Amino acid sequence: RKPKITASRKLLLKSLMLAKAKEEWDQEIVDKQAEKERYLSERITPLYTSGLSLSQLQDLCRELHEKVEIVDEERYDIEAKCNHNTREIKDLKIKVLDLRGKFKRPPLRRVRVSADAMLRALLGSKHKVSMDLRANLKSVKKEDTEKERPVEVGDWRKNVEAMSGMEGRKKMFDAAKSPTGQ
Repeated sequence: RKPKITASRKLLLKSLMLAKAKEEWDQEIVDKQAEKERYLSERITPLYTSGLSLSQLQDLCRELHEKVEIVDEERYDIEAKCNHNTREIKDLKIKVLDLRGKFKRPPLRRVRVSADAMLRALLGSKHKVSMDLRANLKSVKKEDTEKERPVEVGDWRKNVEAMSGMEGRKKMFDAAKSPTGQ
């Protein structure tokens, strides 16, 4: 099945879209800055303090303090509304998740990774560490394990009858006491 658009055409379109988005983003930043300058020039009048007497300066300070208090109250009200809205949004998101039901986890696949690849992933590609885990394992000889096992094979019923009752317990006690095992 062939793709409807070639890879080079897709790359060209992607680069054109990114260039257009960058231009719009830059234009948006310039527009925001111009809007900010316009708003500040409307709201803030130049402050002329030269040639004012002490009482006029005090009146000016009182007016400025009143304006600051009004702006501060507005800021506090807006901040309280914003916090209330964010709490409400969080509650609604939780309700939506509850209505959707439980999220089903996708089945995880087992991935086989060698020890070298795991160390490379953990330590980074610049560390060349190779680790042979099998070299550090203790080797066990088959002959040693056969010598340790008793080769005594007998009728199990005799053993059960011999060990039953107090006599069997006495034999086990005696066997444990004597170092030779009689």
